[in-house]
Amino acid sequence: MFKKDLHGSPNKNSNPPSSALSGNLSLPPIPCSPHIDEVLPKKSSLEQIKLPDRVSLYVLDNRPLFYQQDTVAHGLVLLPHLRVVHRFPECFPTIRIDRGAIRFVLSGATLMAPGVTSAGGRLPVVVDRDAIGGKDGEEEEEDEVKVPNEGVDEDGHWSRELEKGEPVVIMAEGKEHAAAVGILVMGTKETREKGKGPVMEDAHFLGDGLWRLNLD
Repeated sequence: MFKKDLHGSPNKNSNPPSSALSGNLSLPPIPCSPHIDEVLPKKSSLEQIKLPDRVSLYVLDNRPLFYQQDTVAHGLVLLPHLRVVHRFPECFPTIRIDRGAIRFVLSGATLMAPGVTSAGGRLPVVVDRDAIGGKDGEEEEEDEVKVPNEGVDEDGHWSRELEKGEPVVIMAEGKEHAAAVGILVMGTKETREKGKGPVMEDAHFLGDGLWRLNLD
């Protein structure tokens, strides 16, 4: 999607986070509630930058946070910019590609199932983290938003199956930082069962136009 450089001076509209991320753009519950105020300070103003292909980028103090993608299949979808993922890697659901798939993903190619079903790939392994004490004994207030108790295990498996149309971060075998972000076109359970077919298309990847976009 962002294979080419993004040129020019996009139009910017300043809004508080509660306004810019309202309605269909509201940030869904994610497993990193301790960091929410750091990601989106309540008294700060977001800038909305219009980009080609019906994409909007949300920026705070010249730092990219999220981008909104208007998709035919799933409508408006909000995804994290890779720079946010690198700052808060525990916040977002992940799958992992094997070494052989890295060069294809980093060139903007469609991610195919063999890249995540091979020995070097990682698909979720379902675990009830509440049952094994993942909440550390904390009790939630009745009026608090329930944040999913999800996460990745030591071997790189996310703790629940991820559905078609869900935003997902792509990790890479042997690499510390995420390589891409995108929307699943096939759920992880189906990917495991079929072992073939496209898994993710039109991803935002390291070194693409969105990554290189100058916001100064």
